[in-house]
Amino acid sequence: MINLGIIGPTASGKTTLAVEVAKRCNGEIISADSRQIYKGMDIGTGKDLEEYGNVPYHLINIANAGEKYDVFHYQQDFDKAYKDIVNRGKTPVLCGGSGLYIEAATGEINYCPVPENKQLRETLATYSDEELGKTLAEEISLHNHTDTETRERCIRAIEIARFKKDNLTVKRTPPPYKLFTIDFTPEVLRERIEKRLNERLNNGMIDEVENLLSSGVSAETLKYYGLEYRYITEYLTMKQDKQEMITRLRFAINQFAKRQRTWIRGMERRGYKINHIDGTLPLAEQVAACQPC
Repeated sequence: MINLGIIGPTASGKTTLAVEVAKRCNGEIISADSRQIYKGMDIGTGKDLEEYGNVPYHLINIANAGEKYDVFHYQQDFDKAYKDIVNRGKTPVLCGGSGLYIEAATGEINYCPVPENKQLRETLATYSDEELGKTLAEEISLHNHTDTETRERCIRAIEIARFKKDNLTVKRTPPPYKLFTIDFTPEVLRERIEKRLNERLNNGMIDEVENLLSSGVSAETLKYYGLEYRYITEYLTMKQDKQEMITRLRFAINQFAKRQRTWIRGMERRGYKINHIDGTLPLAEQVAACQPC
């Protein structure tokens, strides 16, 4: 059985297409979004649960905001969800834009838990932000620059990279996936990002971050999640100008989308076959292009 995956940059319409494909295939969606796993982080992560209708979904709202969750845990949870769906005779439809999570689901690397390296962390704590970024760049190819957005992220990324270098990785047999990505010109994608950002701001995204802070999730933890949570938390806690925050956030989301597209091109260079769908096509034609079931 060949399963379908809808991957790609933010605001490209992945969820809408994945839901329609799942309907056609008696399918269930497995999220490949590193932030949608958290409860209470709904608007900022674009869960859009109302779009799913009767289509079951997995790996969304499975952890509390502030809990530690990484690609190792994701791969474990993905494999369980995948087997459960297949055993019930349904089709697993992968949907998301987090590159590491996509590759954890569809690739041969078998991730293992990376323990905390206290000595390394103490050493890295003395580094400047610039030195941390340079050290990480020496360890890995920086496809995903969110690893350098905070010191905590950067130190953890270095810790993981050093661990992988010193420990052999056992390969896994990945499930067969036919991957699709939805393409727009950069100009059109920017327009879609602008429209969606305005909708989320008007629908209570700032209130969502305020509620998370009030519930006890620390500002540093929220900033760790990046993008909307980082910039809105800084706006709320540092009394920044709202319009300036929105301008900075818009720019950051566009840069993030650019990095997501770069990640997909990197996957293709690493041997992944990714089918490209013209995002300007009507939804019915996009579904047909996927040749579901």
